[in-house]
Amino acid sequence: MAGFRWRFFFSIFMMLLILLSFQHRADAHAYSAIYSTLEFYKTKTELTYTLDDLSVIELVGGDINDDGTLDSEEFAAVEQKLLAILQSNLVLKMNGESTAWPPNESLSMHGKRAILKASFPAVAASQSILLTDQMYLNDKATNYVNLMTIYSGSQRSTAAIAGNNRTWELQMTENDFAGLQPGDALPEQQQQQPEEAATTSSTDGWLSFFVLGMNHILSGYDHLLFLFSLLIARQTFKQYAGTITAFTIAHSITLALTVTGVIHISSRFVEPAIALSICYVALDNLIRKKVSYRWVLTFFFGLIHGMGFAEVLAGMNIPKSELAVDLISFNVGIETVQVIIVALLLPVLALLYRWKHSRRVVIACSAVALMLGGLWLVERVFFYV
Repeated sequence: MAGFRWRFFFSIFMMLLILLSFQHRADAHAYSAIYSTLEFYKTKTELTYTLDDLSVIELVGGDINDDGTLDSEEFAAVEQKLLAILQSNLVLKMNGESTAWPPNESLSMHGKRAILKASFPAVAASQSILLTDQMYLNDKATNYVNLMTIYSGSQRSTAAIAGNNRTWELQMTENDFAGLQPGDALPEQQQQQPEEAATTSSTDGWLSFFVLGMNHILSGYDHLLFLFSLLIARQTFKQYAGTITAFTIAHSITLALTVTGVIHISSRFVEPAIALSICYVALDNLIRKKVSYRWVLTFFFGLIHGMGFAEVLAGMNIPKSELAVDLISFNVGIETVQVIIVALLLPVLALLYRWKHSRRVVIACSAVALMLGGLWLVERVFFYV
């Protein structure tokens, strides 16, 4: 038996080495988060669109020395190509008519982020404004999200453009221009048409973050594999309930604390820790036939996964008035997918455990999880960008 175990773990180790021998491809951009702002003034409309240098490299190349970043010379060589892509995929419409890109737009590199700024004409109080974002629309390998912050007068709101939801729309009112900078004059057409129309409903705001949460966990293969590794081991219903509850409470705590800025731990530590959590649980499944007190282990690792969930929201300037709703909606989206997965998986596992070879299936699945977790761990420790 000891010889079998030795050969088993040796084979996993060799498979891991084989996988690592293939050309490394950074998968950090399976989820690409972009941050943008729209600011409405009486004399102009300002758009700021920010994307990281890895997104720039994916879109236009330019990384001549292959170090995963762009220096000033490399960026200058691809700047116009990137600008053309952004202008063709970002469309601003006022009252249903496309607005031409102004000649005074600027695209520059600040640290590891490329920032596009453009000033468009002002929007009248009775007009609608619509932003269409088709970036990464046909890229099935990248789950794209544009996290928007909208400033209109003294109001600030948020929205998320992701998946098939590629438009954001607002109907301007007189109130949207309240409290603006001194000296901004209200255009005559706005004075003549002071009608009030509702802005996009708050339902659209929380729904966008709800969908964002669902997409986030569905594209987070490491989180899904951790959940699968937790459930594949044979347990009672009470144990399953305790495990899922512990995971939910733990990641909800660190998700909230990270997004609100109470805690901040670099993703250089969080991402390898998430991979390590998969390895630990998978190895626990291989060693022990019967697991116990798994909720304790799950709670600890859930704290780490919560910080991973929060990464997509951490860079967004969410207004305090909307923070609670957006955060809860995002978390409920995650939990909805998690509950659906558990509800579908538990009946299958119940049937599996009636089979006399169920233990072999658990071992095989846990071995695959250990191998993938180990691969991600090595990538995130030694090839982190």
